[in-house]
Amino acid sequence: MSADARAAMLVDRLTAELAPLEREASEAWWKSNVEASEQAEARRIELEQRVSDRYAVAADLAELEEVARGGIGDPLLARSVEVLRLSFAGEQLPVEQRSEMVRLGAECDTVYATFRGEAGGRRWTDNEVEQVLAASDDIDEREAAWLASKQVGAAVAERVLRLVEVRNTCARQLGHASFYAMALALGELSEARLFELLDELEQLTAEPFAQLKAGIDDRLAARFGTTRDALMPWHYADAFFQEAPREAALDLDPLVAGRDLTALTMATYDGLGLPLRDVADRSDLVGREGKNQHAFCINIDRGGDVRVLANVVDNERWASTMLHEFGHAAYDVGLRPDLPWSLRIPAHSLTTEAVAQLFGRLSKDPGWLRDIAGVPAADAEALAGDVRAALRASMLVFARWVLVMCHFERDLYTELGKPGFDPDARWWEHVERFQLLRRPPGRADSPDWAAKLHLALAPVYYQNYVLGECLASQLAATVAQRGGRLYNDPATGRWLGEHVFGPGASLRWDHLVTRATGSPLSAAAFVQEFVS
Repeated sequence: MSADARAAMLVDRLTAELAPLEREASEAWWKSNVEASEQAEARRIELEQRVSDRYAVAADLAELEEVARGGIGDPLLARSVEVLRLSFAGEQLPVEQRSEMVRLGAECDTVYATFRGEAGGRRWTDNEVEQVLAASDDIDEREAAWLASKQVGAAVAERVLRLVEVRNTCARQLGHASFYAMALALGELSEARLFELLDELEQLTAEPFAQLKAGIDDRLAARFGTTRDALMPWHYADAFFQEAPREAALDLDPLVAGRDLTALTMATYDGLGLPLRDVADRSDLVGREGKNQHAFCINIDRGGDVRVLANVVDNERWASTMLHEFGHAAYDVGLRPDLPWSLRIPAHSLTTEAVAQLFGRLSKDPGWLRDIAGVPAADAEALAGDVRAALRASMLVFARWVLVMCHFERDLYTELGKPGFDPDARWWEHVERFQLLRRPPGRADSPDWAAKLHLALAPVYYQNYVLGECLASQLAATVAQRGGRLYNDPATGRWLGEHVFGPGASLRWDHLVTRATGSPLSAAAFVQEFVS
């Protein structure tokens, strides 16, 4: 039997077993997020464990490695084998350890989805925290909202640290220095290249960010009747200073207040020839008690069943979030249906993040505000400079926040358990270094880092956001060079479908980027757009 024939038989067999199992697990995961219950969580854990067990079969990994060494002639078949090999390689662990990771992850997810902090005499939803920090002038209310947002950290910190320990133990058993190193390697991402790019961003954004933040601090001090030295994290626009306050440029909320954000999102993608109305029909977009308070997109079956979860409020942040999440959906729907199941996924997490971020920026695009959101042309033109300033401020603030997350997460996996390492203190050291924020009194032993759910639920993922922003700028520059735009332009939709969405994982992400944009991924376009 030829190497190609043997490889094809193996891929077919694994697909026949994995595809229905993953579909069932995805459905259970969706149900556990739209309505948390003990029964839904138990079902989710059971199916996630079954998926993990299936990928842990050592004989299948050995066979994948063997057929790969045999020299597969068909490039698509060879890529299918490699993608499956990478998936199996990360699961070659004792069942007890894999079970513990699944259990701890599910427990953390349930806490994040249902937790409501209590401070200032009230219980807080995430949306209420965000609304107060975005707009309230009441200092006591702002401090209560911020403190409430951090309480979930104390509720999950021990489980997150245990997750880190178990993940590291597993990774070292597989020959990696840490889980962090293993996750990057299995994601075909170079740690050295990643931190070269992060160091470049740190250096290039340091002075512009310091100038921006000085202006923000002056306006906040005047607004709240205090001094710059007295500003605390709750004076800023969100619980982690991920976003620029309205004082940094412009409050865009009035431009979408009272609007149907789902309708605006659908109009955006309709105008690109990327209709997503069936996705919206399958989605869950209204907030309620017991539902995950965040937003995500999920591809249930790699066959067209794509859904979005959101908790929409008619403000600019949620307008951007809807455009972002349905950008993920456009990517998933646009995967070529003739691809093998194993390749019917985005080329990499960073490429789907890039697409989502590219569209998420439209809520700050004067043309989109005019043509899609219906802002009068004269008003949109008058706002153009301020809107560009708002987007630049947003990107600078976000870039510095991502530096916190990436450096802290690497430290967490490489230093946990070493003498002198204190994650609570290290978190604030990075916040002070990269974001220039002050640590509030009394937070020395508070696990504020654990309030960020990505550390538990999406480990070693956050770098994809900043790499995605760099690629989003690179894609935007390519679209502009082609004379296109990101709304009311079916030609751009066709180009994205052919060059970005369609190939799925049939190309390594770096090969896809070079082929689509004409150059490897770099920070150049991002710096040109937002820093220079």
